[in-house]
Amino acid sequence: MKYFSTRGAGPVSLDDALRTGIARDGGLFLPEALPAFDVAAFDGAETITGVARVLLRPFFEGSSLMAELDEILAETYRFPIPATPLPAAGRDVSLLELFHGPTAAFKDVGAGFLAACLTRLEGDLEDPLTILVATSGDTGGAVAAAFDERPGMRVAVLFPDGRVSARQAHQLSCWSDNVVSLKVRGSFDDCQALVKGAMADAGLSAKHRFSSANSINIGRLLPQSTYYADAGLRHYRRTGNRAGFVVPTGNLGNAFACVMAREMGLPIGPIVLATNANRTIADYFETLKWLPRASLQTLASAMDVGDPSNMERLRRLLGEADVLREQLGVLSVDDDRIRTSIRQDFEAFGFATCPHTATATYTWRHLDRELADAHDWILVSTAHPAKFETIVEPLIGEEVPVPPELAELLSRPANARTIEPALASLATVLG
Repeated sequence: MKYFSTRGAGPVSLDDALRTGIARDGGLFLPEALPAFDVAAFDGAETITGVARVLLRPFFEGSSLMAELDEILAETYRFPIPATPLPAAGRDVSLLELFHGPTAAFKDVGAGFLAACLTRLEGDLEDPLTILVATSGDTGGAVAAAFDERPGMRVAVLFPDGRVSARQAHQLSCWSDNVVSLKVRGSFDDCQALVKGAMADAGLSAKHRFSSANSINIGRLLPQSTYYADAGLRHYRRTGNRAGFVVPTGNLGNAFACVMAREMGLPIGPIVLATNANRTIADYFETLKWLPRASLQTLASAMDVGDPSNMERLRRLLGEADVLREQLGVLSVDDDRIRTSIRQDFEAFGFATCPHTATATYTWRHLDRELADAHDWILVSTAHPAKFETIVEPLIGEEVPVPPELAELLSRPANARTIEPALASLATVLG
């Protein structure tokens, strides 16, 4: 399998796409063609690891990692990804829980997979690979956890100062010496621009051997497509129905992974994107004009993205807004609606949801009735509510228990440096 840039450069191997993260022309890598599956191809694949083995094997054709795919998958799927049934009138609705990994967020799947791949590609080299990661809350912690103390790897985590929760900030900054945590005086978009700028700088790239662990790296998206494939298959086998998915999204990586799974033939019905008050995607579908803008700070901080990178992949794969809005739904959920949804979720389900998950539950409750009634639904839960206790607990009137994995991270000392949103500042820190 070869990989091409969304802007035309290529082809490259999977190994090189994983190493470099972003194409030399500034575009994002996509496979030359998505493999096509039918449900029968997954007969006998009863676990997510089994589903991933079938789904991802074509992407590894020609890769030096093919012989180690089973080991990579075993490292990636070390925690459960259950679908919890929800009480709903007339339809089968469940919550896909992606927050049972080491940093209590869905990013643990993609980050663990990428770390397993890159360690095998680069771990024996004396000159370390430097992983740059911009994060609006959850990605950085997951990447830091995945690469912490791995040989041949150095990680620089960039996050917007004052725009993540206290617990998120702690888990972005509590790692070993091979992880450098940087508070950027700006927004997530500033962090993302720094990462892209550094990777595009020939001098810095030659000095530090950059790669990226954001969802701009195809190595993040491939494993994320597997939990949509697995959840869709499990539901289809149980009911005979293709469930629709409601996916909270910021940089569009998680949503694009769901689209990939459906495009490959997995039994997935409608896909509806839930965004926060950052309306770039919603406005694009409405006006047919792509107008990125500065991001707004919201309660769902990990989704505070004003210029979603993966829209470039989505447009290349499916088409422009007039085509996209025929294949995807979108609803923008502001902070007041997030608060309302957190309360409603606790009253209806008996457990707390994080602000990001609350955008999905709110979107599901406000789907067009004809669409809602025509399908079963799987709502995607992206993070544990204990990471956002200062938001959630006052709304539900109860303390949210901290999962053991998160409690262990919060017990560690944390340290982060503050930098300006300028490439020179980043270069100084990197040395």
